[in-house]
Amino acid sequence: MTYLTNNLPKPDGCIFCNVLATPDDDHKTFILHRGAHCFVILNLYPYNNGHLMIVPLEHIESIETMSTEAVTEMMTLSQHCVGVLRKAYNPQAFNIGINIGAAAGAGVPGHIHLHIVPRWSGDTNFMPVISNTRVIPEMIDETYKRLRELW
Repeated sequence: MTYLTNNLPKPDGCIFCNVLATPDDDHKTFILHRGAHCFVILNLYPYNNGHLMIVPLEHIESIETMSTEAVTEMMTLSQHCVGVLRKAYNPQAFNIGINIGAAAGAGVPGHIHLHIVPRWSGDTNFMPVISNTRVIPEMIDETYKRLRELW
């Protein structure tokens, strides 16, 4: 409801860098995994339950500036995320992608991240079409718990 009423505090700086600055409470920040070059986090405003993001630790804006090690870890983590999401939710498909720059739809244009969105036939219904509203049937705390147990 806080999100819907637009009463969220607007943090200064990069949301991903801010999350990394709180290393002792991954449950509070919904970080599922911290790797050598990337971390996996739940999207606070998901398109569907289980919407994950893989984010480089380094604050960079585009994939061509990522190190080979970071790109390799990002792709390896995407494989693992898909496997965990299959076990947790049994989705029929996935959208996996990176939006580079604001014109491409990047919500955090200065810090690249890869989205992994589980999909089901019928998950796009009249709600987003008519009222521009998404229905997410599971609270984010429950999603975190479910995915963390399978990680």
